[in-house]
Amino acid sequence: MTARPSIRRSLLLWLAVGLSGAILVAGIALYFQARGEANELFDYQMRQIVASLPRQAFSPMIENGDSGPELDDQIMIQIWDNTGVVIYHSHGQASLPPQAELGFTNVRQSTGLWRVYSAQIGNTVVQIAQPQSARNQIAAQMAVKTVTPLLLLFPLLGLLIWVAVGRGLAPIRRAAAEVQSRDMHALSPIPDATLPREIQPLTQALNDLLARLGQAIDAQRAFVADAAHELRTPLTALRLQVQLAERAASDGERQAAFGDLKQGLERATHLLQQLLTLARQEPGAFEQAHVELDLRALLHSVIGDFVLTAHARQIDLGISTETAASVTGNADALRILFNNLIDNALRHSPPGSRIDVSIAADAAGVAVAVEDSGPGIPEADLQRVFDRFYRAADSQSQAHGSGLGLAIVKQIADAHRASVNLQNTGHGLRASVHFAV
Repeated sequence: MTARPSIRRSLLLWLAVGLSGAILVAGIALYFQARGEANELFDYQMRQIVASLPRQAFSPMIENGDSGPELDDQIMIQIWDNTGVVIYHSHGQASLPPQAELGFTNVRQSTGLWRVYSAQIGNTVVQIAQPQSARNQIAAQMAVKTVTPLLLLFPLLGLLIWVAVGRGLAPIRRAAAEVQSRDMHALSPIPDATLPREIQPLTQALNDLLARLGQAIDAQRAFVADAAHELRTPLTALRLQVQLAERAASDGERQAAFGDLKQGLERATHLLQQLLTLARQEPGAFEQAHVELDLRALLHSVIGDFVLTAHARQIDLGISTETAASVTGNADALRILFNNLIDNALRHSPPGSRIDVSIAADAAGVAVAVEDSGPGIPEADLQRVFDRFYRAADSQSQAHGSGLGLAIVKQIADAHRASVNLQNTGHGLRASVHFAV
């Protein structure tokens, strides 16, 4: 099982590494800066020593200095004449090159690198040298003395970082506790007014999710309530029809009762199918990617499913006008939409009539119309028939409709950003669906 990443641990680790690296870089930079300043200071000191010597030529009788123990940080002085004879040396056991360039040079000896300053005074050349290691040592000491307070402050800085990270992550813990303390029914938004701006996108996304869940749950509750209400009536009717069939005194009464029972079962089956179809179209049913569909081929397929039904009812069903057109959508959902429109037209059209389906396309989009020869819908009910379980005030609709077909059509059309329009033509009803470009 892999260890779960921790924001606190990552922040503390990177801050500790960054602080340590910053102190290290600062120490190195201070070392080089101090070494440069030490070189300038000691170079100035060497020039001052030469400037303090007498300007007349040195006497060749100058004695060499005592050959005591050599110190790394001592300054070595050597004087030699124009013939190359050393007439003075401050350290007897060490010597500098007899040929020297006037000014500052770096000379590597067996004891290490030396900084040498040479100047001519009369007929003599004075050389003053100092080991570079002494300068580096002084520079390192200066850098250590500067960085040491930062190292001593490192534990305090670490404590401050620990506290700051803890306080910075506290709002996340509060938001998590707020979410964890809720039950499945608490879908109110998480308050984020006092939360940092960096956390607000997360809480806003959670609030959006809670809002969508609330809408889905409300829709499911409404659906269950409506379904329970609508199923109660046909089930009660079926129970009464069964009782009538049981009490039938003759074969004729029994056959009539069974005929009514069969029709009741058909209505209940149709209602149940519509309820299941409506449940499939609840929020989240169209999360599948929409694809490009050949609308003409889809309508031919849908009409083909109703040919036998239309023939049995002596209704002429077909496409009167068609244009090659395509739309972007979900094939199964659009098939349900057109199935319901044609099924409604067949249910309300009398025998011997006709149902015309047309496809038209223009710059504004694609329109599919289904025109029947039925009684139409009262003008006052043209918009209300899209509500669930609403039936228009005509006896035929009351007898055969479930009040869900057009509600399903409207819901699928909305999911495809299409509009549905119902219009009485005087000799029937025209239902058109317009898909915008």
